[in-house]
This record gives sequence, C-alpha cells and structure tokens, in this order.
Amino acid sequence: MAAKGGGGQPDSSKDTSGPTSRSSEKQRDEPPEAGKRAKGSKLDRIRIDREEVLKLDRAQLPPDAEFKGYEEVVVQELCIRTDNVKFRKEKYYSASTGKSYLAPLPQGYVGEFGPNLKSLCLLLAHLCNMTEPKIADLLENVGILISDGQISKLLTHSHEQFGEEKEAIVEAGLRSSAWQHMDDTGTRVDGENRHCQILCNPLYAAYFTTAKKDRLTILDVLRNGRERNFRINEEALELLGQFGVSQRVRERVRQLPFHQDWSESELKRRLAEQIPDLGEVAHHRIVEAAALAAYHAEAGHVRILVCDDAKQFKLVADELALCWIHDGRHYQALEPCVAQHGQWLEAFRERYWDYYKQLRAYRQAPTPERATQLREQFDELFSTVTGYDALDQRIAKTRTDKVYLLMVLDHPEIPLHNNPAELEARRRVRKRVVSYGPRSEQGAKAWDTMETLLGTAKKLGVNFYHYIVDRVSGAKKMISLAELIDQRARTLNLSSSWGDG
Repeated sequence: MAAKGGGGQPDSSKDTSGPTSRSSEKQRDEPPEAGKRAKGSKLDRIRIDREEVLKLDRAQLPPDAEFKGYEEVVVQELCIRTDNVKFRKEKYYSASTGKSYLAPLPQGYVGEFGPNLKSLCLLLAHLCNMTEPKIADLLENVGILISDGQISKLLTHSHEQFGEEKEAIVEAGLRSSAWQHMDDTGTRVDGENRHCQILCNPLYAAYFTTAKKDRLTILDVLRNGRERNFRINEEALELLGQFGVSQRVRERVRQLPFHQDWSESELKRRLAEQIPDLGEVAHHRIVEAAALAAYHAEAGHVRILVCDDAKQFKLVADELALCWIHDGRHYQALEPCVAQHGQWLEAFRERYWDYYKQLRAYRQAPTPERATQLREQFDELFSTVTGYDALDQRIAKTRTDKVYLLMVLDHPEIPLHNNPAELEARRRVRKRVVSYGPRSEQGAKAWDTMETLLGTAKKLGVNFYHYIVDRVSGAKKMISLAELIDQRARTLNLSSSWGDG
C-alpha cells in the first residue's frame, strides 16, 4: 500500500521521542534518480526568446557622459492569446473522375481545436491536476469557446492516441532491469472502488487501474495486460501444496499434461473434465498456481519485486525485497504508556537506523565479507529482548523477514525501500483528490496512460509539454520515451549482479 504516514528514518538532530515524529524522503540519503535535474544557475536554464535594447535620451544626459556598454536584465514573461485560424481550403472538381478535391488541413489539425490547445488541456489536467470545468473557465477567459464536454472528450480520447506509447514504455521498463518497484492505492471509476497499481524503477513509472488487487492482477500488470496463460508443472504442484490444496486434488492435477501453456478457458475445460467435483476455492488455487508457473517460465520475468509485505506480492517474482522504511513505520506506530518502555523503544530505533545506514553504505561498496558481517549483525540486532512486549513482538516479526529485508546483500543495486513507488502513488492520490475519479473505463485508461507518460518523462528529464505537443502535432521529432529507456538502461545496468549487462 502507499504510504499512510511517516515513521521512517529519524533525523538525529531533532527530537523524535514524540508521537508526531515523521520521516522525510531527504533523510534517506539515496542518490538522485536518473533524469533528475541538478541545481545550477537559474539564468542558465532560461531560454531567451528575444532581445530588446533600451536606450537613454542623450539630450537628458550630461555632455561628458560616455557609453560604457550594456547592463543585462532577464525578465520572464508569458503571452497568452488566441491563434484562431480560418482555413480556406482550395476545392476542385473533376468532371472526368466525378470527384471533388479538397486541400488538407496542416499536420496535427484534426477537428475544431488545434494541437497546441489539445496539448494544453492535457497539461492542465494531468500535470496541474485541474478539473475540466476549471480548464474550460481558463480557456474561456482567454477567448476560447469550449465546453466541459468537449474538454472531457479531448482528455478521454488521449488514451487512443497515446495507448501504444504507454505499452511500449512498460515493455521497455520491464526490460530495463531484473527488479521492479510495485505499490497500489485506491481509485474510483464512476463511483465504484477500484485499485491503481504502480509499477516503476529509476527509468519509468506505469499506472494500471484494476478491479482487484489479488495475485492474478499483479501478474496481469507485470505482463503488461497480455492475455493470461497457465501451465501445469512441478512448480505448480509445489505451490498447490503451499496453498493447502488436498493431496487427492493435487494427484488429479498431476495427471494433466505438463509444460503446456493454456488459455483460461482451456484450463477451465480440462479441470472440469479431470476433476468434475472440484470446489470453488481449490479451483481458484489451481488457477493461481498455474498462472504463477506459466509466468516464471517466461523469459524476462521479474526476478525481484521491491514492495511492502502485502500478500498479493508474494510468490509473484523469484524473490521479494521488503521495504525497510515500511518496516520501520511499525516501530514508529508503537505508543508506549510506560516511560521505561519509551526509552527502550527509542534506544532500539536508534540501533535500527544505524544498521540501516550500514546497509546503505554497503550498496556503495559491496563485498562478500561485509555481507557476512551484516547478516550476523542482523541476527544480533533482531534477537533483542527488551521486556516491552509490543516492541519484542515487532522485533520478532522483523526477524522472520530476514531473507526479504537482506536481499540487497546479494543484489546491491536494488533499493532498500519502496519510496519511488510510494511517491508515484501520490500522483494518483493528488489527481483523485481534485477530480474524484474518472467516469468511465475509457477515462480510467486515459488517466493511466497520461500519468504513465508524465511519470516516465519526469524520471527521464524530458519536458512533458514539449513531448505532448510533439506527438499531438504529428511532428514526432522527439525520441520516444520507450527508446530513451532502452538507451539509459544500457548505461545504468540496473541488473549488474545478475550478469545481465
């Protein structure tokens, strides 16, 4: 789930003993993500559109005044005005062919609104989170006659234009690393509760509005919405054992053909023939196990999922890497009533974050010897018994997650927390606070598509407005975001510990 509050690493310069202590992303001291702009001189980043020389009236100057050059002042200004065009298209008629011939509109002009206006609507809706009525108010005040409904149509149909780009971004993002971040947050579609799944890494961010958030849905997201397939093999049978499916049912499933990919309807038909008395729960477990087995047999499946400990994320990838910041929030949530308990809690939290800092340092200079030391330190730290029952239970729970919390020791390139996905989830949260939710399935797809383009452009350092104008106008002079992901991935080598670079 997306972050519901703080509880992360405390700033040692501040008092964190009170219940309102909260963490900050800045305190995690992670290196900046790819595409984030480094701070520099503001004037260096301002594009100069024109120069104007301001002259003095020589008659008002003393006779001995000498010209000493110019003093430059840069002033930023914006010109908002209409550019309404009446196109007079030449029309010819040929008697020999019986056809009329009409001059086409310029590239990018389709319908009664030009490409710049359409692009501005997308910018205001998704970058600025403005509602459709407010966009209409703004445009009306500068001389554009457009209704809320026309704006809604422009925004909703954006999915049709950019849908293929979104799919290409997800495919490139999945190719770019063996690990991925994942999180979810709530979304309403036409007043009904849905879920928004966020999939990302340092090079992209993708959004998927789904009806459910179960394990099959997570697989759908990781497969970029391709049609589900299912496979029976030894892994599927092992998973059925973990799911508590009876021995009798597992033996009947074993009699089905192995290592064949089936559609959902084909699997359902075969199960009905093989096990006609199969119960609903067992049927669902078989479907889930077969889907997981089929996914793991695919080339390029996600090897590590960096996420929280929600059950739908488990078993999906080869391995799970849990978020330290999410785990740390559980300690922040403890509210001891006894003063001694509060002291024990603060002392343990200080040791907790000291260990976290050592893991951060390990990522910069990993060695097998240091990994061994850190595993031993983990065992020592999370074997602590304080006498404060709630804290001791929490420490024991963290200890059970050792393998998932220390995945970074085997793969130093993966982050220690799921903060990138949680930050991307906030984009959807801010959007739904203003606009409540899309009113149709097509509207939900448009939200997903545009937020994917916006989130990815930001990570890659691409100007979102320029990119949208480039695409809406039909110019397509800018390199696609998917191609840019592929280029950056070859440089960053996000899967170095797997030897995939």
